[in-house]
Amino acid sequence: MIGTDVAAADPVTKATAVDVVVVGYGPVGMVAAALLGRAGHRVLVLERYAGLYNLPRAASFDDETMRTLARLGIAEKLLPKVRVQPTYEWRNGHGDLLMEQAFSENGRSGWAEWNMMYQPDLEEALDSVCRSMPQVEVRHSSSVVDLEQTEGRVRVTVESPEGRETVEARYVLGCDGGNSFVRSILGVELHDYGFSEPWMVCDFRFRRLTEVPRALQLGDPQRPTSIISLGPAHHRFSFMLDSADDFETERDPQRVWKRVASYLTPDDADLIRVATYTFRSLIADQWRRGRVLLAGDAAHQMPPFLGQGMCSGFRDAQNLAFKLDLVLRGSAPEHILDTYQTEREPHVRAVTEKGIELGHLQTLRDPERAAERDRTLLARRAESAAPDPMRFPDLAEGLFTRNAHAGRGQLSVQGVVDNGTERDRLDQVVGDGFHLLVEEGQLAALEEGRLLDDLAGADIRVVVLGERPGKHARAAIVQDVDNTYRAWLSELGCSAVVVRPDFYVYGTASRSDAVARLATELLDTIHGNGTARETGTAA
Repeated sequence: MIGTDVAAADPVTKATAVDVVVVGYGPVGMVAAALLGRAGHRVLVLERYAGLYNLPRAASFDDETMRTLARLGIAEKLLPKVRVQPTYEWRNGHGDLLMEQAFSENGRSGWAEWNMMYQPDLEEALDSVCRSMPQVEVRHSSSVVDLEQTEGRVRVTVESPEGRETVEARYVLGCDGGNSFVRSILGVELHDYGFSEPWMVCDFRFRRLTEVPRALQLGDPQRPTSIISLGPAHHRFSFMLDSADDFETERDPQRVWKRVASYLTPDDADLIRVATYTFRSLIADQWRRGRVLLAGDAAHQMPPFLGQGMCSGFRDAQNLAFKLDLVLRGSAPEHILDTYQTEREPHVRAVTEKGIELGHLQTLRDPERAAERDRTLLARRAESAAPDPMRFPDLAEGLFTRNAHAGRGQLSVQGVVDNGTERDRLDQVVGDGFHLLVEEGQLAALEEGRLLDDLAGADIRVVVLGERPGKHARAAIVQDVDNTYRAWLSELGCSAVVVRPDFYVYGTASRSDAVARLATELLDTIHGNGTARETGTAA
């Protein structure tokens, strides 16, 4: 996010026009509000509940999400409350290992790839970030009951214990969950993949140290079961039901304890919650209608088998926040918001479809089909005992360079750098915004003309990968401590990479003249002058 002096922003006051109204104060709404507030925009959050939800729903997040949390300054605070999980096991009803997914303790984004958490801990940390920002106001017990778009504004009608009022905003973000009022009033239809399963979710708080599987999908045709850690102090058992109507009977605590008896007893843990969910696979047809945009579960819902529901919502928030920042500042035209769904929907569909595929594998109820699955997966595992890696797709079309060179649309890597006074992950050393990472030998190409001045004027940070840290008026010269960036540039066959504020690669270049063109193309793109000047595009 392109930063400003946030202390200079006025606090939001009641009945005042704001830059953005965020509807919904779950994790996605919190992140969207925090990122926009961090960039200096006046944000009003409207939440129909009287307080934080305070119950776990999501169970995990990935390294890309932790990178977002680090940007907001709460990653280190959360680390003692999460559990890093190295593997995810899929077993059959006999206990045979069918699949094993491996997760690195230091992933592409510079953090552990899979972190198990208790969602109220995350929401408490995000809430503290939002409430620390004078330009972000959070109103609970405030239900949005109407939206009306006018030229340049959205009128939001709100009902609260104080009565009904109207708030005006330049944009509205619907982050209000699967039953989104915002999506409903816009009349946006949902594409249904047809995956719909009733599950009973049982959450426990440990009373003592207990050995329980931390990440296990049990594909037992008699009783498909999921066992997952919710961080060091909590655990979740989920059981597929034959029908949602079974929940009233099965939710009885004695029946729940009987289900988990081979893993837990009341001496080990307290049963703190039993809930029923129908796992769905839905994607909204339109994520933007004028000045109103949908994010998170309001835009898409996916089965939980990849643990990517909340993570996908965070990606939405990052993508939207940096583009809205450019538009709200007048740096870029409004039509760049059209790239939001263009970029995010294919990514979401790929993740959703993979989740459905894994869900179907786990929840086979026919014993013969389950046995066939077991034979196939056991044979595949015998051929290669290495755990299966998980890689999500790159982004394809959107706010990128015109020409698709190596790495464009890829999630960027993050390594440790040293600027002479600080040694940390690059995001923490260099800060928010667009980054232009270049090898030291390419700095001269940017010093010609006014390119470095123009980049600095657009809040684009030039990061030079040098042999040793150094001083420069318009660039940060850093040492690539663990060789992360040199290895990455070598892999891509380039000497310069532009990383967007949402961590995805805008474009790459190799030769000195192409590096200068890449910088020029970036300036043109974010200022709405097209994707490249007549001088050509980066190569």
